[in-house]
Amino acid sequence: MSLTSSTTQLFSLVASLAAGATVIAVRLRATKKPATLSKIIAPPLGMATGFLMFVSPLVRVPWLWALGAFLVGALFFSYPLILTSRFEVANGHVYLKRSKMFIVIIVALLAVRILLHDVVERYVSIPQTAGLFFLLAFGMLLPWRLVMVKRFKAVERRLLGSPTA
Repeated sequence: MSLTSSTTQLFSLVASLAAGATVIAVRLRATKKPATLSKIIAPPLGMATGFLMFVSPLVRVPWLWALGAFLVGALFFSYPLILTSRFEVANGHVYLKRSKMFIVIIVALLAVRILLHDVVERYVSIPQTAGLFFLLAFGMLLPWRLVMVKRFKAVERRLLGSPTA
C-alpha cells in the first residue's frame, strides 16, 4: 500500500467520522426548533448535487453496482432512520421528536459503512468507492426524508384541523 493510498484512506476515515458527528449534532439541534417542510426536503436536494461527481470517469461504476448501492441504502440503511423519526406537536408547532436510539443507530451505520468501505475498496478504486458510498447514502436519505414528508404533512393536517390550533 502506497503512502498516497494510506493518506487517502485516513482522510476518508476522518471525513466519515466528521460527517457522522455532524449528522448527530444537526439532528439533535433540529429537535429544538419547529420542523418545516423545507427543512425536511433540503438535505436530499442539497445532496443531489453530489451526482456531479459521476461526470469524472474515475468515479463511474457499472449501472448494476450503482443500482445495488442505492438499493442497499434504501432497503436496509433507511429503515432504522425511518423507525426512529417521529413528529410531535408542542406549543402549536410540529417538532421532530428526539429518539434515544438515533445516536446508537447512526454510530452503528457509520461503523458498518467503515467496515464495508475496506471490503469494497479491495475491488474498486478509491474514487469509485466514494461514488458507491454516495449512492448508498443517497439511497438511505431519500426514502427516509420521503417518509418524513408524509408524516409531517399528516401531523400538520391534524394540527390545522384541530379545534385548539
